[in-house]
Amino acid sequence: MTTWIIRTDEPGDGPRLAVKDAIDVAGLPTTAGCQAVAERAEPAAADAPVVASARAQGARVVGKTNLNELCVAADGVNPWTGTPVNPLDPSRVPGGSSSGSAVAVATGEADVAFGTDTSGSVRIPAACCGIAALKTTSGRVPLDGVYPLSPTLDTVGPMGRDVAAVVLGMSLIEPGFSPVPYDASMTIARLRLGAPGFDIDPAIDAAVDDALRRLGPLTDVTSGYYYDAATANGLYVAEEGWRQNARLVTEPPKMSGRIHRRLQQLHDVVEAGRIGWAARVREAIRAEFDAILARHAAIALPVLPVVTPEPDEDDHSDLLLTSLNGQVNVAGLPAFALPVPLPGSHLPASVQLIGPAGGEERLCGIAAALEAALS
Repeated sequence: MTTWIIRTDEPGDGPRLAVKDAIDVAGLPTTAGCQAVAERAEPAAADAPVVASARAQGARVVGKTNLNELCVAADGVNPWTGTPVNPLDPSRVPGGSSSGSAVAVATGEADVAFGTDTSGSVRIPAACCGIAALKTTSGRVPLDGVYPLSPTLDTVGPMGRDVAAVVLGMSLIEPGFSPVPYDASMTIARLRLGAPGFDIDPAIDAAVDDALRRLGPLTDVTSGYYYDAATANGLYVAEEGWRQNARLVTEPPKMSGRIHRRLQQLHDVVEAGRIGWAARVREAIRAEFDAILARHAAIALPVLPVVTPEPDEDDHSDLLLTSLNGQVNVAGLPAFALPVPLPGSHLPASVQLIGPAGGEERLCGIAAALEAALS
């Protein structure tokens, strides 16, 4: 039952929708996976707009899914609600923070799921559980009725077992959504990261390259801002996440020690006063990526630098999981996560396709072409 905070199993024959318990569903409390929030939470008066839209398209909510407490981690481990079981390997983390949403679709308990993504939180669990997910363009999907972590970076996006399920999820959010077929005349820009802090397993890099080459030749590109943008992501999460959750710090017994420490660390970062620097980095990486995407169909790199890790006590795996993802939130761009074969492993790798602002239709078309080429 650790996949779910609450099951609803609404009747009907429409698509079964799992909703991360950071998104309001009418009549149910939104707990953000945290005891301190749950004890104060009242049943939501209305569906969040993304849920209301999905219901209007015939979707039926089958439950609210588990997550990292307050969305403030990326491994999916939650001592209070339990940790969803990774269906590919129970000894590994499911990824987070949208852990239950990923597991619900990976195990066939839902046709599509909604998650939130601030630093990779739909892409990371998708990669860990071998499914597909779409981080949407900043501002494209309404955040009303969504428990905030960092409103500057927060997005809502669909998760599914394959590209078609993700497209279904987008059509539930935006009726009429339709992928744009991949134009093979446009190249993929393969982002290469050689700086310290981006220690990507060579086998992961090779698996991503092998998959992408099925679409055509790759053009290598580099980024002058990717390392700084990871720091900028952390600064935005600190500045805005502390503001949202500061009131909870007085209640350490009602959250795990790890998350309580993280909230205190957010405060320490805020005190350093570097948000102006983060804003400048945000502008710089967006301009850099916009220039690359003016010449290429997408920018590609792995979602995770290593295979899905096992849980650990020192949070090293959590830092690894986010190392390649939060930069895209800083840039405000959409990104698609798709599993690709990893030779010699029972676990897949995952490719991250970054597109231009508002380019979800194009990204879904590229992902569909890649998925077809891999099959």
